[in-house]
Amino acid sequence: MPEAELEQERIMEINGRTRTCGLIGNPVEHTMSPAIHNTLARIYGHDLAYLPFHVPAGGLEEAVKGAYALNFLGLNVTVPYKSQVIPFLKETDPLAREIGAVNTLVRVEGGFKGYNTDMPGLWRAMCQDNVALEGQKVLILGAGGVARAVALLAVRKGAGEVILLNRTLEKAQAVVEEVNALTGRTAARALALQEHAFLPAGEKYLAVQATNVGMYPRTQEAVIEDQSFYEKIQVGYDLIFNPARTRFMSLVEESGGRAWNGLKMLLYQGIIAYELWTGAEVGQAQAQEAFQAMKRAMGIL
Repeated sequence: MPEAELEQERIMEINGRTRTCGLIGNPVEHTMSPAIHNTLARIYGHDLAYLPFHVPAGGLEEAVKGAYALNFLGLNVTVPYKSQVIPFLKETDPLAREIGAVNTLVRVEGGFKGYNTDMPGLWRAMCQDNVALEGQKVLILGAGGVARAVALLAVRKGAGEVILLNRTLEKAQAVVEEVNALTGRTAARALALQEHAFLPAGEKYLAVQATNVGMYPRTQEAVIEDQSFYEKIQVGYDLIFNPARTRFMSLVEESGGRAWNGLKMLLYQGIIAYELWTGAEVGQAQAQEAFQAMKRAMGIL
């Protein structure tokens, strides 16, 4: 870090006018979010401090009410509270309501309004990587809440076909029915995980890995190990960001595809939250500076 930047960080002053934002979740100890928001506050000269807050089970309602009483400007919400927080909000943005999860709270009169910036964050990351969804054939590994949100994003952005691959076919089918009903299209369909072998040879897919396989302690695992599957993937996104290089990414690249982790999605979901709180329009140079701060915090720079 340049000496001038270090000096600027040292002289940041917390005072009675400083607005507070933060992250609530359980756990929060390894979050990268302070690196994003405190870097942006320094860049834009906003008198704002961002801190993580560990909220134990049973304490969510009190935490939200307490943050409002303490004049917090806003909050991010992480696992396991993204859906649980909704009943304690004054309002919920239509996209967050559709996805069924909130990760950003913005102060309004009488409480907080909930937004979902995860999927807009993934979309902004894809745009930065010059990856299109319109007309694409998209594979999504998993059928949980994140996979459902990615499927909604892909169908809404004009993907030609969206296939959910999941160990439990019935769960994937339920997500597909919901996504098709919400979007008014029949672009999504479900396959059991082992049915990946029936995907047409010669097709090229955009694949999104939306399970927790590849995270610690399963860092050497991928949901699918069959190399013939990865030969069909032109672009792969693993929504895991730690480790920075997953088994899924390695398999995509070994077969000639391009692969990214979830770090840019994390960056842009944070940037969108910051824009909601402050009204700032974060430019690409400023986003890159926050990205570098994240990587330093992770020890990968």
